[in-house]
Amino acid sequence: MDESLHLQLPNLYVFQQVAKRGSFQAAADHLKLSRSAVSKKVAQLEEHLSQRLLQRSTRKLRLTESGESLLQATSTLEQLMLDAEQLRQDSQQQPLGSVKISSSTLIAQQFLLPVLPDLQAEYPRVMVELNVDDRQVDLIDTGVDIAVRVGHLPDSSLVARQIGIKTWGYFASPEYLRVHGEPSEPSHLRGHRCIVFRNPQMNANHWQFAVPTAQVEAIDSVQIDPAMTTDNGGTLVELAKLGLGIIRVDPLLIGPELARGELVPVLESWPHPDSAPIHLVCLGRKARSRAVDTVWQFLGARLSATLR
Repeated sequence: MDESLHLQLPNLYVFQQVAKRGSFQAAADHLKLSRSAVSKKVAQLEEHLSQRLLQRSTRKLRLTESGESLLQATSTLEQLMLDAEQLRQDSQQQPLGSVKISSSTLIAQQFLLPVLPDLQAEYPRVMVELNVDDRQVDLIDTGVDIAVRVGHLPDSSLVARQIGIKTWGYFASPEYLRVHGEPSEPSHLRGHRCIVFRNPQMNANHWQFAVPTAQVEAIDSVQIDPAMTTDNGGTLVELAKLGLGIIRVDPLLIGPELARGELVPVLESWPHPDSAPIHLVCLGRKARSRAVDTVWQFLGARLSATLR
């Protein structure tokens, strides 16, 4: 195949306009070119094809047999050009395309899902692909465009925006505490049923506590021998609501359960000593589409307002 064939596409489009409009001048007026420029482009196409495409006379213009064949064979070119122009105009008016978002279970349930109706109402041509997973995924390997991540981020090519702060507390259902009693200090947890979050990336069985009576900063810790484990944050909360044990979780993520009295705090005098940033992350601007950039800006504003 002739590697320079693509260079003839502009000339081919000009030829089609001449054939469609019946004269060089009419095509020139439509294309906003000079008549001589139009004639030159058609001549270049004929030279490339080694075929006469138009019979010229002072009175009229008609297609040769080769010209008729070429016009028929390339009849879809103008529509393709129109479709491309429409796509350009559409992209300038409304974000268009799919955006894959990754989030942990509890953040998705409590904060991400509630803002999606507004996102869809404002940007109806954006198709959201939601990946809810308590494992930390690699954006590039999994094709994720935007992710919510907890913790300090290593240096990378990702762009990050802090949208909140994660803390931890200890909670159980009233029914569990009625049956098993309430621990009054961390060491008592060894006599209680505790439910631990665990997956291939994390085993959260090391629970820490700030010592309440220390004159200097001190931390107590308990190695938990779990009664149950789960790799899903939502399931962790449900197991606690069923009265199956004590859990460690961010109180911000169980607001509805606390408000309804389904879960209550334990060891309140021994708070967890740490916190961690919550980030919205995505690839750099050059690597993301207009739809991804739009959703990034939308979620950054909306989640920052609720997660802080």
